[in-house]
Amino acid sequence: MEKPEKKFHNMSVEERIKTLENEGIDKEALKKLKDNILSIERANLIVENVIGRISLPLGVLRNLKLNGKFYNVLMAIEEPSVIAAANKAAKLTLNHGFVGEVKDNQMIGEIQIVNYDKSKLKHIEELMEELEKEGESLSEDMKRYGGGWRGITYKELKGERKNHLVFYFYVDVADAMGANTINTIAENLSPLIEEKLSGISRLKIISNLSTRRIVKVKALWKKENIGKDASKKGLKYDDVVEGILDAYELAKIDLYRLATNNKGIMNGIDAVALAYGQDWRAIEAGAHTYSAMNNFSPLASYKEGEEGIVGEIELPIAVGTVGGAINSLPHAKEALKITKPSSSKELAMIMASVGLANNFSAIYAMVTEGIQRGHMKLHAKNIAILAGAKDEEVEIVAKKLNELNSYSLEKAKEILSSIRDKDEGN
Repeated sequence: MEKPEKKFHNMSVEERIKTLENEGIDKEALKKLKDNILSIERANLIVENVIGRISLPLGVLRNLKLNGKFYNVLMAIEEPSVIAAANKAAKLTLNHGFVGEVKDNQMIGEIQIVNYDKSKLKHIEELMEELEKEGESLSEDMKRYGGGWRGITYKELKGERKNHLVFYFYVDVADAMGANTINTIAENLSPLIEEKLSGISRLKIISNLSTRRIVKVKALWKKENIGKDASKKGLKYDDVVEGILDAYELAKIDLYRLATNNKGIMNGIDAVALAYGQDWRAIEAGAHTYSAMNNFSPLASYKEGEEGIVGEIELPIAVGTVGGAINSLPHAKEALKITKPSSSKELAMIMASVGLANNFSAIYAMVTEGIQRGHMKLHAKNIAILAGAKDEEVEIVAKKLNELNSYSLEKAKEILSSIRDKDEGN
């Protein structure tokens, strides 16, 4: 295959699509994604009170190497620089790449019982045996996919108003996200608990703190790669390492930095989740709660190793490659055809890798050239559009803004006016 003359980010949309086609990516999937395939009729079947649809730019991360395999990863986001940052960090990990693992696909369901007869708790072990049998039966369909019932526990919690008896049950949902499965099981188990304990079941629902779907990913940014890139900015490798470690430490001790640090991670994870039709709200909730339960810790950590900078990320990510929104959102099916994750575990590791890449790239930018310079350079086209630039004018105005390192709307209008005056003079 001939190497393209242009860099991918400098190509036109059509050139990028053609490049991906030449690499063997599904042509029909690429076409459908480009043409925005969610019809108004389909939208009306998915949610209530439909009056239209919205669109987000859909970009691609080209250099993600995970567990020895390369992926084209789609990202849907409105913020400039996120996709570019992920690409840069992923490229700087090569030839090593990311290494990840997910041990389990168990989702957790909760059943809350109140106003129960405490005297009946002496027979709770008998109830637990019944719940185990019923849970096994209700999860029978999951066995054919390698999943199924994994057990149930309980805890008595003291509230300000009353005591709460909470049952937690665990189901391996295989390659599904699992919300519907868990909620159905919860609602079917609760009547048995109510009857045996003479109590009232309040909440019967999935927990989005999916601590049995923890994803761990590690990456190495080698000294030679970082040193070479840093030297272009007039910096030394040791200075960059010191800056990254200082930035990481601040996220460990300052909640104001922690929130922004973890948001930067979710920039990447959410963008991938949106592209593949995943429940990004559930992923966000789980990630931030996981950070809080670990003493408000950053989701990603950094240290200096013998070969370079080592980054690690750990968080719960509950995603599916079957069922859920994938069945209703056409773009989700096409996105999966392009990236081809073999399982939900693989998709979760891809997402965590992108989150780590975005976090590293943001910190790296802040401790070297400053985050605004790169961000505003990519934001220049948006400013040009706001100034009223059309078609080819956008590129010209953006280029001039970058040359001047000035990104005010007034400056963009001034440049645009100058371009048009010149055209009229011709």
